[in-house]
Amino acid sequence: MSETFRTPLGRVRGAGSAKSGTGHFIAERASSVLLAFLTPWFVISAAMHLPFGYEGARAWVADPWVAAPLAVFVLVSLHHMWLGLTVIIEDYIGRPATKMALLLLNLSICIALAAASLFAILRISIGA
Repeated sequence: MSETFRTPLGRVRGAGSAKSGTGHFIAERASSVLLAFLTPWFVISAAMHLPFGYEGARAWVADPWVAAPLAVFVLVSLHHMWLGLTVIIEDYIGRPATKMALLLLNLSICIALAAASLFAILRISIGA
C-alpha cells in the first residue's frame, strides 16, 4: 500500500498539483542540455573568427553550416531565458496585475529578440 500526495486526476493526467510544473521542468532541463552543447560551439567558433573583423563575422554567419546552428542557439537561449524569467516572476511577484504585466513583457521581449535575431541571421545568410 503506497500512499501518494497526488490526486487521482493528477495521477491519470500525469500532472502535479499545479498541472503544468512537470512540463516546465522538463523544458528547462532539455533547453539546458541543448545549451550545454551549443554554447561551447558558439563561443569557440566565434572566438576563432574574431581576428577577421566585421567582414569575417559576416562571412561566418553567411555559411549555412553556421547559420542553422546559430539560429537554433538563439531560439533555445531565448526559450530558456523565457522559462527562467517566468519562474522568477511567478515566484517573487505577489501582485496579480504586476505579475501579469511582467509575464507579458517577458514574452514580448523574447519574441521580439527571436524575430530580430532570426531576421538578421536569415538576411546575412542569403546575402541581402
